[in-house]
Amino acid sequence: MTQALRAIWRLLRTLLHIVQAVLRCGLLFPFLDGPARLQQVQRWCVGLLRCLDITVHTTGSVHAGPVLVVANHISWLDILAIIAVHPVRFVSKSDVKHWPVLGWIVACGGTLFIEREKKRDALRVVHHIAEALNAGNAVAIFPEGTTTDGHALLPFHANLLQAAIATDTPVQPIALRYSDAATPISAAAAYVGDTTLLQSLWKVATASKLRVSVRVLPPEGTRHLDRRALTEKVRGEIEAALEQPAVRSL
Repeated sequence: MTQALRAIWRLLRTLLHIVQAVLRCGLLFPFLDGPARLQQVQRWCVGLLRCLDITVHTTGSVHAGPVLVVANHISWLDILAIIAVHPVRFVSKSDVKHWPVLGWIVACGGTLFIEREKKRDALRVVHHIAEALNAGNAVAIFPEGTTTDGHALLPFHANLLQAAIATDTPVQPIALRYSDAATPISAAAAYVGDTTLLQSLWKVATASKLRVSVRVLPPEGTRHLDRRALTEKVRGEIEAALEQPAVRSL
């Protein structure tokens, strides 16, 4: 099968999988509670990664119970990869909510949306994250605030980590890295610059042996900590972990 035909086959499978998500959100989700919805979202994310022939390599495990997951940010695929490892609610930029069809699906999964251009909106989101943590949820954030090409980390914003400190909830770092048959840091996965979602999806679909390494690092306690010091510590741990190889597949 040629590269183009293989990509088209992957995209057809992906389209059918998205239709399945629409049906689940519309017909099944109204009858499910929060945890049951997250389980359904996890199964769907695992299935979508399979449709795109993306292999997940994972080490470590996410803390059982409420936890604030902190990860580096490379692609929209990050959300699928993390949820495939552990069901979490995400904080995402408000633009995602306006994506056709996919925005509605993401919202159904319990995503919390933030308007990053408005500094005051972070206070509102911190409050909602704290509520979710107090309710026993796992919540995930990308403190870089935007995506990178996977070669280096941007500075981490500390604001949202205040929710973990305020609720005495552990923070758990996750280091994400994409590779493919051609390179240890895949350009196909990077969703950066002026790349559109459709362009990114085509790059992913045409990639050969695309893999994502999800390295789950030990959780950090947050009691009485300064959020900036905590943020720098977590960033340093993720940066160090990005140099280590993935060892097993999900």
